[in-house]
Amino acid sequence: MRAFIAIELPQEIKDKLAQLQALLKESRADVKWVEPKNIHLTLKFLGEIDEDKSVKISGIIEDIAKESRQFPISLSSLGAFPKLDFARVIWIGIDKGDQETKLLAKGLEERIEKLGILKEERVFSTHITIGRVRSPLNKDKLAEALKKLGDYFAGKNIKFTVTKITLFKSTLGSSGPVYEALKTLDITTT
Repeated sequence: MRAFIAIELPQEIKDKLAQLQALLKESRADVKWVEPKNIHLTLKFLGEIDEDKSVKISGIIEDIAKESRQFPISLSSLGAFPKLDFARVIWIGIDKGDQETKLLAKGLEERIEKLGILKEERVFSTHITIGRVRSPLNKDKLAEALKKLGDYFAGKNIKFTVTKITLFKSTLGSSGPVYEALKTLDITTT
């Protein structure tokens, strides 16, 4: 199965990100927007794993959840990889909670590598993907919209508390991916 580990977002955060997506869609750029119900913060992409690895990874997530503490995340910025003028991935950045998220990702990466799953080549960058650009159609209008909405989160105080880590199965279908939570583990409260 194809799988990943992520922080799920509360519905009210997904709703706010859907509103931002609607504003960006006005650019008419060729973007595959992440369905609001599927928006999440990926901690580790696992690729194809079997049932045995799934069980072992669930154990690792459980250990990390027990060792961690709940923490707040606040959404802070709108950006794109590799850059706004040549967007390929449209993302939301966070400020508060960035270090804690990086520690979770690092702990998962180090322990899961021992199962034979390769470490990411890129340094982990805390972000929430909301769209992937498919072609250069209207890319200038998209870049303009990204710049115009760059301070979208200023003064909005959009935040939530991370309370769980989830192992997801991803099934690719004709209408996009379908995510199924295989295991959700609570992060310690105190």
